[in-house]
Amino acid sequence: MTQARKNGQDLFSHELTLIDWIMKDPIRMRALTLIRDLNLPQGMIAAGFVRNLVWDRLHGYEQGRALTDIDVIYFEPNDTSVEADKAYEMKLKALAPELPWSVKNQARMHIRNGDPSYGSSLDAMSYWPEQETAVGVYLQQELTVVSAFGFDSLFLLKLTPNLKRDFELFEARVAQKSWLTYYPKLEIS
Repeated sequence: MTQARKNGQDLFSHELTLIDWIMKDPIRMRALTLIRDLNLPQGMIAAGFVRNLVWDRLHGYEQGRALTDIDVIYFEPNDTSVEADKAYEMKLKALAPELPWSVKNQARMHIRNGDPSYGSSLDAMSYWPEQETAVGVYLQQELTVVSAFGFDSLFLLKLTPNLKRDFELFEARVAQKSWLTYYPKLEIS
C-alpha cells in the first residue's frame, strides 16, 4: 500500500504530479476542505474523484469528465449505521448542494461485499474491483494521496482487475462505466 505526502519526503513523481493536479483543481480542493472540516476518522475522497482526474489529464481532456459522484469514505467501527452516513451526506449537501456526495463507512462495507472485516479505509480499498480505483486523497495540514496498489498502473493507463474480486464484476464495471470508450488509451492488464 502506498501513501505520499506533499512535504517532499520519499515521494515519486506520480504522487507529486497527482498532488499538483489536485491542488490546481478548485472544485476538488473545495470538496477536500469540506471533508477535512467534518473530521471523519480516516476520512478521504476516493475512486473516480482521483482516478478520473489522472485519466482525464493523460488523455489531454482540458475540462475532464464531470464528477458523477464524490465517494467519501471513512472508517468508524463504533457506529456503522447507514444513518450516520446519511447524516454526513446531509451536512455536505447543505454546504455544497451542487456536488454529488456519497458517504460510506468502510467499517461496515465488508458485510455488503461478503469480505473479511476491513481494518481501515485503505484496507477496504484493497478489495475494490479495479486496482486503479483504489486511490484516495485527504487534506489535513497537507494534501495526502493513498493507494492500495500504488500509482504506477494508474499513470500507465492500465485497468487492472483486483484478484480479490470475481473477474465478472470487473468486466461488468468496465462495460457499465464505458471507461474504454471515454478513455481510449486505457489498456486492460
